[in-house]
Amino acid sequence: MSHIHLIKKENYGIIQMDREKANPMNHEFVAGMRIALKNFMEDDSIQGAIINGKENFFSAGLDLPELYSYDEQQFEKFWRNFMDLVCDLVAFDKPLIASINGHSPAGGCIIAIGCDYRVMAEGNFKIGLNEIPIGIVVPRGVFDIYSFWIGRKTAYQYLMEGKLFSPNHAKEIGLVDEVVPADKVLEAAEAKLKQYLKYEQNGWRITKRQLKQDQLKSISSISEFEMKTFLQQWWSEPVRTIVGQFVENLKKKV
Repeated sequence: MSHIHLIKKENYGIIQMDREKANPMNHEFVAGMRIALKNFMEDDSIQGAIINGKENFFSAGLDLPELYSYDEQQFEKFWRNFMDLVCDLVAFDKPLIASINGHSPAGGCIIAIGCDYRVMAEGNFKIGLNEIPIGIVVPRGVFDIYSFWIGRKTAYQYLMEGKLFSPNHAKEIGLVDEVVPADKVLEAAEAKLKQYLKYEQNGWRITKRQLKQDQLKSISSISEFEMKTFLQQWWSEPVRTIVGQFVENLKKKV
């Protein structure tokens, strides 16, 4: 898990995402995140966890330059694993906090909303689901998680417009729970986790499983038809053109 580091504290753990500058998610990254969640889920000495990003970035989302180069089999495998990661996040019944150090669009936002509580750095950062403008289909289950936090009408409108939000705006609509100075994000996340860990944990976990049951059912019941529709859209000429141009623009900035 070269891109994912596990840090153990007294009775909780930190999943440190560490890939390149912005934690873009490729196949290896997603596999590492799944292993990390499994390890902490099965470790009885770990009662809760924090997912932590890097300076200025929680995660920039999917690694579009690498994904653009995948063949059909590679991309389908990646996407199925990514959706399994979303299931793992929702099914993680121990307290799980997102320490959002900076930008968190698209896939980064999906990881964040899979957590129980989100602390975000103040500053010129953005968070939200902005897939629609480039033609990427947002799975129904992801919408259900998103709308769990901000309401279905608001989530529908913002999703269909590909809205990104500043930290303070995100807090106003309920997408994040706390906005603190950038150097205090992990500290605040740890404080919230320690608060949760003061409670009787068996009851906490049973309640979380019950409250997240509908989310888990939605994200884990994506049909083969929905999967096929998503994959067909990814390989469609308009989306390949948009993503290809995005990749070319990134190369010019390097």
